[in-house]
Amino acid sequence: MQYQSQAVAKPYFIAAIALFVAQILFGLIMGLQYVVGDFLFPYIPFNVARMVHTNALIVWLLMGFMGAAYYLIPEESETELYSPKLALAMFWIFLVAAGLTVVGYLTVPYARLAAMTGNDLLPTMGREFLEQPTITKLGIVVVALAFLFNLTMTVLKGRKTAVNTVLLIGLWGLAVLFLFSFVNPHNVVRDKFYWWWVVHLWVEGVWELILGSILAFVLIKVTGVDREVIEKWLYVIITLTLVTGILGTGHHYYWIGTPEYWQLIGSIFSALEPIPFFAMTLFAFNMVNRRRREHPNKAATLWALGTGVMAFLGAGVWGFLHTLSPVNYYTHGTQITAAHGHMAFYGAYVMANITMISYAMPILRGRAANSNRSQVAEMWGFWLMTISIVFITLFLTAAGILQVWLQRVSDSPLPFMVAQENVSLFYWMREWTGVIFLIGLLVYIWSFFIPGEGKAAA
Repeated sequence: MQYQSQAVAKPYFIAAIALFVAQILFGLIMGLQYVVGDFLFPYIPFNVARMVHTNALIVWLLMGFMGAAYYLIPEESETELYSPKLALAMFWIFLVAAGLTVVGYLTVPYARLAAMTGNDLLPTMGREFLEQPTITKLGIVVVALAFLFNLTMTVLKGRKTAVNTVLLIGLWGLAVLFLFSFVNPHNVVRDKFYWWWVVHLWVEGVWELILGSILAFVLIKVTGVDREVIEKWLYVIITLTLVTGILGTGHHYYWIGTPEYWQLIGSIFSALEPIPFFAMTLFAFNMVNRRRREHPNKAATLWALGTGVMAFLGAGVWGFLHTLSPVNYYTHGTQITAAHGHMAFYGAYVMANITMISYAMPILRGRAANSNRSQVAEMWGFWLMTISIVFITLFLTAAGILQVWLQRVSDSPLPFMVAQENVSLFYWMREWTGVIFLIGLLVYIWSFFIPGEGKAAA
């Protein structure tokens, strides 16, 4: 590595992957509870398994973004990190807070956890994806401010590039939008309105800026294409992202009690949201085709290409399938939403994090790339996880279509739980495919421990 302070990224990457494993394990528990309702009850009820599954996803992605930023910013800015000690201190605070929060979820009833952690003084709990205790949310704000201070001071004293500037804008946007998790009005419509400012504008707004900058950084390194070319693509992608993503929030306002014009605005702009993801796919393949060097880390290049394709399919195509309001009227809240969510998160953010980890970890261990055997195993992990998530998405889509028919379209619509029993075959198929996904993840992790001569830089 070029700068010693980049080493602080390593514990973030390791913790992120460990939390990824936890997320998948709780996903499998939850998936089994769809078909065996009392599995692990009362020790891990469905609502707790789901909460840990989704919260672990958010935390490990954030942990990965932070590690990526600590690796990327010094190299782009051509200077050491402003304070490596602060970065390591924030890592332990974040990790311990996340661990205690999960212990709280698993050992204390949620209402009592809310009472124990100050929710009466500042109510923020009880909303999907934002279930974290108020005290944890305050801790996240402290960690985020210290993290952004550290990175901003580093960039201010060093070189300013499009990549580190876009990354900083995305990270500051992430922190600012999280403040809306503290806005919890009694009016349910207003509550949902602001809630989407966190949930939607994170994943379909500022997170895409982070994704674009990470992808641009890795492509500069592995292809050797002129920085100016890659930066122009980055500007186009972030412009398309912000134009379509901000007003595209409207597709979440269709049925929450907001004015009817949101159905038109949401339909138009969210229908355009696949465009930046398509541009990202073209970007990745175009840069690899124009490469001016053969980087020894083939696995990282594969992850970078896969990110563009899977993000376009999951976030773009599967999002478009049910984003128009006349279609969403029938599909809202069904397994079609779950299908979109699984492939979108995997393609856009899981793969972006793994792209960075696969590129940076060998360098953090003193080599340009892992050995051939290690990379072959890593690529097996790539294909096992990617093919699994494709089938998980297809099975959930089939379950969602049948659910819509049985529950909302047929002449004699079935109650929710009866409809669920009729789609259980697809839940079983999803569960077994999830097991294969876990095997793929374990193969990916194992690849880092395969002995062999690492490769020097090209």
